[in-house]
Amino acid sequence: MAPKRFSNPFHGVVDMITEMNRISDSMSSMETGNAGERERGHADAWSPPTDILARGDDLVIRCEVPGVREQDVAVSLNNGILTISGERQRDEVDVVYYSSERFMGKFRREISLPEAVDEQDIEAVHGDGLLEVVVHGAANARGPRRITIRKRSKDQKP
Repeated sequence: MAPKRFSNPFHGVVDMITEMNRISDSMSSMETGNAGERERGHADAWSPPTDILARGDDLVIRCEVPGVREQDVAVSLNNGILTISGERQRDEVDVVYYSSERFMGKFRREISLPEAVDEQDIEAVHGDGLLEVVVHGAANARGPRRITIRKRSKDQKP
């Protein structure tokens, strides 16, 4: 007697959702006249998974960027905002993709840093699909402070 096979009620759901997203993207591309892959801007750029942690006195930011070449990644600091940006590009040309689930194109992450951080405090290392940015001495910086909100008295006007 053959063992009884149980049917997975979710079988095919993920594939269906992926296919619906692909069709939606294709329709959007046709509407804008950009058949195939559409260009992403800062508003809809993909965002790599990122961990932010403290290691001793240092703040460590790790971004997963597999398939992104070192020369296609930039790290900058402006007005206390650390920006990690770059682009994942396709290697192959003149090929037809039957399925493409990896995000391609530009990405951007912005992380607020403590006021006292200077660019000399920051170092970045790229390798094995991981970008690690270390901000020396920033882990123990004083963060945002909560402001107490008082209730308005009846005689105060707005």
